[in-house]
Amino acid sequence: MSLYEVRKRDGCARIGLFRHGDQEITLPAVVDTDDLFPSLRQQRFTNVPLGAGADFVRAYHIRGEGQPAAVHPAIENVVSSGDCVMVSNWHTALADPDKYVKWLIRLKESIPPDTAWYAPASALPGTLCMLVYSGFDLFDFRAVDLRSVQGIFCTPLGEFPGEVMDEGLCGCEGCRQGDLHLHNRLAVQSEAALVRNYIRSSHLRELMESRCRADSSQVAVLRRLDTHYPYMERRLPVVRNVSMLANSAESLNRTEVRRFAERVTDRFAPSRTDVAVLLPCSAGKPYSTSQSHRKFIATVAKRAHELIVTSPLGLVPRELEGVYPAAHYDVPVTGYWDREELAFASEVIARYFARHRYSRVIAHLDGGSRTAAEMAAEICGIDLEVTCRGHPASGESLRSLAGSLEGEPGKQTDMVRGVISWQFNEVIATSGMYIRGRGERQAVMRGKVQVFSVDAGTGLLRPTFEGWKMLGRGYRVLIDDFIPQGDVLAPGVTDADCSIREGDEVYVCGRMAEATGRAVMGADEMLRSGRGVAVRLRKVKKL
Repeated sequence: MSLYEVRKRDGCARIGLFRHGDQEITLPAVVDTDDLFPSLRQQRFTNVPLGAGADFVRAYHIRGEGQPAAVHPAIENVVSSGDCVMVSNWHTALADPDKYVKWLIRLKESIPPDTAWYAPASALPGTLCMLVYSGFDLFDFRAVDLRSVQGIFCTPLGEFPGEVMDEGLCGCEGCRQGDLHLHNRLAVQSEAALVRNYIRSSHLRELMESRCRADSSQVAVLRRLDTHYPYMERRLPVVRNVSMLANSAESLNRTEVRRFAERVTDRFAPSRTDVAVLLPCSAGKPYSTSQSHRKFIATVAKRAHELIVTSPLGLVPRELEGVYPAAHYDVPVTGYWDREELAFASEVIARYFARHRYSRVIAHLDGGSRTAAEMAAEICGIDLEVTCRGHPASGESLRSLAGSLEGEPGKQTDMVRGVISWQFNEVIATSGMYIRGRGERQAVMRGKVQVFSVDAGTGLLRPTFEGWKMLGRGYRVLIDDFIPQGDVLAPGVTDADCSIREGDEVYVCGRMAEATGRAVMGADEMLRSGRGVAVRLRKVKKL
């Protein structure tokens, strides 16, 4: 019997503990699978080509006894939670990125999430990051051993003739001994260790964008995965408390970027819709901490709704500047916007103004951000009042902006209403609410009652029991008849709102208790997993 429990997620990639027999392995890892699965060599009819038709696979493919369980994308696979599943011939999938993604999604959607995934004869230093990013966990040495027999020197960024081992490209024990076989094994194990640490720091996407540059097929796989937004979005946390580096063109297609933009256009409820002012972004985050935005805020003086135009997010309302990834992204600042950036930002701005019709829209922008706003204005048929005279933060530009707002009434920006609409897809009455405290100890009060606290790391609001009463029926996790003594585990979940993603604030409901906490899994994983923490609880109330 085997058991697999995920301990840390980063999109489709996981760090987990796999137990099989008397062995315990932290995945992802490269191991001698002949020792781990002694009966694997004797298994027959598990090596059917991935491209084979369903009739052929049903006739010749066998799951095998014990572990691992051989699976195939052309058929329905009978697999249990905790199993290790083996996808034979996966090393051939990279030759066809389109099928790689289709086969992967077909398998992932039909197999329990709490299974360990084994890709035999597939892991090389240059492919392991992509395999883990795709959701594979366990690997053997067969691929690198074959390269060694072929006299090929393997690195994460490419493969070279074995003679280069003498040129000092690597200082591992294998290179010091002149042992190519040992070097290649150490290289793939080192890459696995690096990938594990990138998962721990929630930065595997950044490593993937860097590693795939050495292989056009991997770039194609990454881009095709990004086009499957519903599949990827269910697996990505709604927020993180780390920076998001947007250093390549692929960053525009990150799931986090698209989800933030879609929530701004589809969920967000602005504080006012009479006058909007479009402002440029800043290097400092949140924007209001930067010198330029302090000037903008003072000049606007609450007389307009402030919207920041930025790449890669498109549009960030002032109310959401503290929410991930608006307060966490970092981009190379060049002043140049390429066509993809302009197209994405203009589409987001146009969708926003198509939904929220302001009486006036002021564009206090220059350069690429102004071009994006002008493109959006043409798309959705609005008129822009341009107030920028040179640099947006110059005295002349600020005087022009102040003059355009003369006579407009001031109105306080409602951060609570804005964040709740983005976070919970609810528009609530916030009259009488105020924020108390500073820094990491901010709380949202209604009179003397605390209804929310502010998570300073992510910008999300954490509802108290009183706060949940103000929200609708969404973001609920239903549990069996028990009183949680710690966190809620997946087997105890009977139902969950399909909107829930890892990192979401959730309300746990049962006949014996109610609780507040943060989701550790998305709803789909909660309902399909046989083990693992589903919700980390903060407070529990017996009923």
